[in-house]
Parts: sequence; structure tokens; C-alpha cells
Amino acid sequence: MNNPFEVIEARLSSIENLILDLKHQPKQVKPLEQTEQLLTVQETARFLNLTVPTIYSKVSKGELPVMKRSKRLYFSSTELMSYLKEGRKKTNAQIEQEAEAYLCNNKKGLK
Repeated sequence: MNNPFEVIEARLSSIENLILDLKHQPKQVKPLEQTEQLLTVQETARFLNLTVPTIYSKVSKGELPVMKRSKRLYFSSTELMSYLKEGRKKTNAQIEQEAEAYLCNNKKGLK
């Protein structure tokens, strides 16, 4: 008969090896899956935290991506997210990095 402590120690060692294997595996980042939803004007106003008249104003100025069927307006949630991301301000570090990349590319063209 096996010593129960040896069995426990063997199992713990096996678990430890499995955890170490998992720890050293590269992480697989799953992109956020955006399911596209069609939103009404009221839902879009809530989504963007704006008033309904502001939504109509932005649509008439062509500022918001919109789809129109008969007299109804529909908004794609993924297009609205893209619209929001377009207004994102870059950090100073990102601006510096882009400037350095631009300068490096232009130096190559001058030689």
C-alpha cells in the first residue's frame, strides 16, 4: 500500500507543473467582439449621452453615421463606437512616437 502523503505530494507536484506550464504559455488575447445592433434615435441619444434634438442636429449636419428607412433613422452601434474613437485625443507619448517615425521615414527618402 502506498503512503498517502507520497500520493498527495505526487499530485501536488503534478498540479504545480501544470500551473507552471500555463504560466509560461503565451497569452492569447481575444478581441472584443462587438455585436452590431441597430439603435433608434432615443437609444442613440442614451448611448452617446446626448439629447434627441442634438442627435437630429448632428444627423442633419452629416456628423453621425446614419441609415434611413422610410421616415425612421437607424444607427449602427459599431459605427457609433468608431465615431467616438475618431474623436480620441492622442497622448504626448503617442504624438512623439509618430513624429519620430515620420522623421525616420523622411530621412531615408532624403538620402
